[in-house]
Amino acid sequence: MAIRCLVLVTLVCAFAAPAPAEERPNFILFIADDVSWDDFGCTGSRFARTPSIDQLAADGTRFTNFYLTASSCSPSRCSIVTGRYPHNNGEASELHRPLSAHLVKFPALLKKAGYYTAIAGKDHMPQKEANEKAVWDLKKGGRVQGNSGGEAHWVEIVRDRPEDQPFFFWFASFDAHRGWDADREWDEGKYGGKHQPAQVTVSPYLVDTPETRQDLASYYNEITRFDWFIGQVVKELKEQDALDNTLIIVMADNGSPFPRAKTRVHDSGMKAPFVTHWPKGIGARGSSSDQLLSAIDICPTVLGLAGGKVPAQAQGISIAPLFTNLEKQVRKYAFSEHNWHDYEAHGRAVRDSEGYLYIRNALPEKAWAGPADSVRSPSHKALVKAYAAGTLTRGQADVLLAPRPSEELYLTTNDLVQLDNLVGVKAHAKKLAELRRVMDQWQDATGDSVPENISGDYFDRDLGTLAKKAGKRVLGDPPGMDRGADRINKPGPR
Repeated sequence: MAIRCLVLVTLVCAFAAPAPAEERPNFILFIADDVSWDDFGCTGSRFARTPSIDQLAADGTRFTNFYLTASSCSPSRCSIVTGRYPHNNGEASELHRPLSAHLVKFPALLKKAGYYTAIAGKDHMPQKEANEKAVWDLKKGGRVQGNSGGEAHWVEIVRDRPEDQPFFFWFASFDAHRGWDADREWDEGKYGGKHQPAQVTVSPYLVDTPETRQDLASYYNEITRFDWFIGQVVKELKEQDALDNTLIIVMADNGSPFPRAKTRVHDSGMKAPFVTHWPKGIGARGSSSDQLLSAIDICPTVLGLAGGKVPAQAQGISIAPLFTNLEKQVRKYAFSEHNWHDYEAHGRAVRDSEGYLYIRNALPEKAWAGPADSVRSPSHKALVKAYAAGTLTRGQADVLLAPRPSEELYLTTNDLVQLDNLVGVKAHAKKLAELRRVMDQWQDATGDSVPENISGDYFDRDLGTLAKKAGKRVLGDPPGMDRGADRINKPGPR
C-alpha cells in the first residue's frame, strides 16, 4: 500500500509540475487594429499585400469561421485577455471603460507559471486597481518617430528576451486605425510601392468614388506595414531557432473602420482573420478549417498548451484539439455583442455551426452607421451624398437604415453580405425558433440586460462630430450591471 501511495503521489506531482521551459511552447499574438477578415491576401483579398502573413498561413492553419465577441477596440481586447464576454467584464463592455478589478488578465497566469511576458504597441485594456507589473514583465508603447503603427519594438523584444524562459508576447499594432499614418510615414524600401486607388475593390456597402478608393488604398497601406513587421519578427525567430516551437496567431480586434464594418455584429464587423503557425504543434500545414471559433477561446487555449490552470472566469473553450484534428467540432454557437461605441446601442448576435446568424436589436429605431471616425470619413460622406441623390443600392442603404429590424436571420453560406433577412420565411422558421431560444438561454445564463440608464450618443450621428450637448461624456450603466454579470462565470450555450 505504501508503495502504491508513493507511486500515486509521484504521478500527481509529475502532472502538476510545469513542463521544462524548452518543452513548453512560446506564444506570439499579433493583433491588427480595425482590419476585416477578408483583407489579408490569404483570406481572400485580391489587393492587399500581406506576403508575411500569407506565408504563415501557407505553412500553418487558417481558421475561416473565427468570430469576435465585440467589433469595438477595447471591449474586444478585454474580452480576449479575460476569456469572457464583454458584458461579463463589467464597464469594459463599452469603449474605453475599465475591466472590473477582480478579473484576471490571462498573461498574469503565464507570468506566474514562469513565462516571460511582454506587450508592445496598442494596449487599450484598462482595469480598475490595475497591477500591470503582475501581468507583464515588459511594456512598450510602440510609437516612434517615423512609425506610428505600434510595431517599432517587436523585433527588439524578441531579440533581447531571456533565453531561459518560455515567452508570451502580445504584439498589437495601431495599424490600420484612421488617420492613415502610414501614408505620411511610408518607406518604399521596406513596404514596396503604395497601393493605388484605381486598383482597389470597392465593397457592396460603399459608393465607388475617387475619394472612397483613396480611403481604401490608405487603409491597405497600413495593413502592408503591419505585415512587414510580422515578417521581421519571424525572421528573428528563425535566427534564434525558436520558430518551430512558437505558436503564432495573427488576427484583428474588429472590422475595418469603414461603413457597415466596425461595430457591426454582421460578418463585415465581427468575423476576423485567424491565422495560426506552429510547426511543432500543428499537424496539417497549409490547411484550413471552417470550425466555429470565438475570441474567448484564445485564453483557455494558450493556458492549456502552456500547462497552466484555466481560471473559472474563462467562458471560452480550448481549440487545441483542432491543431491535430481539423474536423473536430469544439463549439456549436458563437455569441457577439454591440454596446456603446460613440453611440447608444444594444445589439446581440449568435452564429451556429450550420452557418446561420441571428441578430437581436434592443434599439431598432437607431441606425447602425458605424463609429464616429467612420462617419467622418470620405467613404461615409459619399454614401450620404448618394442617399440625397436617391442612388443608393440595397447594400449601401443598409448603412443608413433607420429604423432597423428588431430581429434578423441570415444563412451566411448563401448570403455572404447578409442582406436577405429570413425572419418570416417559413422554410427557416424552425431555425429562427431555435436561435431565439438559444439567445434567451445565453442572455439569462450570462446575466445580460438592457440598461435602463443606457449610455447615450456622444457624437452627432450625421456628422461624426461631438454632439452639441456632449461637453463631457455622461456614462450610463453597462449591460448586465443590474444582474452582477461581471461576477457570473457561466458561459451559456456553446
